[in-house]
Amino acid sequence: MKKYSFLDLIIDVLKETEFPLSANEIWQYALDKNFDKKLQSYQNGTLTKTPVQSLFACIYRNLNSKNSSILVVSKQPTKFWLKERENELNLVKSKNIEIQKEESKFRERDLHPLVVKFLFESPDFNLYSKTIFHEKSHKGKSGENEWIHPDIVGVHFPFKDYENETFKLCKNLNQISYKIYSFELKIKLDFSNLRQSYFQAVSNSSWANEGYLVALEFDDEIMNELWRLNNAFGIGFIKLDVRDINDSKVIIKAREKSNLDLITLDLLVNKNKDFNEFIQNLNKDINISDIERIGYKFYDEIYNDEKMQKYLKDKKII
Repeated sequence: MKKYSFLDLIIDVLKETEFPLSANEIWQYALDKNFDKKLQSYQNGTLTKTPVQSLFACIYRNLNSKNSSILVVSKQPTKFWLKERENELNLVKSKNIEIQKEESKFRERDLHPLVVKFLFESPDFNLYSKTIFHEKSHKGKSGENEWIHPDIVGVHFPFKDYENETFKLCKNLNQISYKIYSFELKIKLDFSNLRQSYFQAVSNSSWANEGYLVALEFDDEIMNELWRLNNAFGIGFIKLDVRDINDSKVIIKAREKSNLDLITLDLLVNKNKDFNEFIQNLNKDINISDIERIGYKFYDEIYNDEKMQKYLKDKKII
């Protein structure tokens, strides 16, 4: 019996799908259809921890072979299609344009409640977050305020589940370690906007312990570059999932900084009302002695599941 391979999985997905897909989308489709469970490596327990990269490598081996069965139909982002369905492409492309027009109705800022909920519920963060509206900054010379505003800032309170006496002891022993975070959000990330988006995140997160670039969609081809940039500059990467927030994940962990850029922090405090309020409330929360008095109400609302689903539908995000 022929072993079921990554190439078999790719071809099965592309036979069924209505539109060309990226490597990441092919793998997600395969998971939804349980094609992954047919893989020989799945059945013998040796499935790689990075299946998308294995799938991507398989696609390019096929593309470079004499009897290639796969086509590249777009570069930014890179999407794949079957040669045997090449005559369907014109119809597929026209359908896809209509869908993209419909999907483009929401803005990056519409995704903020989703990010805030993920950052609160994720064990990797457990943050209270606040949206920073750049419109509230004092006007400056052209270009003066460019790339200084994070989209979302967050703080982790390590004591929020402590009993009061434990909290007081930690304060007296100076053993409470607060962490502050910065997030730059994009609907889509590919080579056309990667460098600008990444260095935007570098620029507006130097004041924080950790900085992240967050994307709803991304082109798999940018992963090697994201890892390279992370090694050089330390910015992490988060993939959002609108269908299930719990499936959102930290793909690349940010490098933690212990020494913060206080000059940039002071600039933001001076320039932006939202950021000023964030730091004011953070100072109050750090100095109080009663956990119950922490000013959680000053941070962005964390939607419950029902409210989040309604919000996503109202905004036409799902």
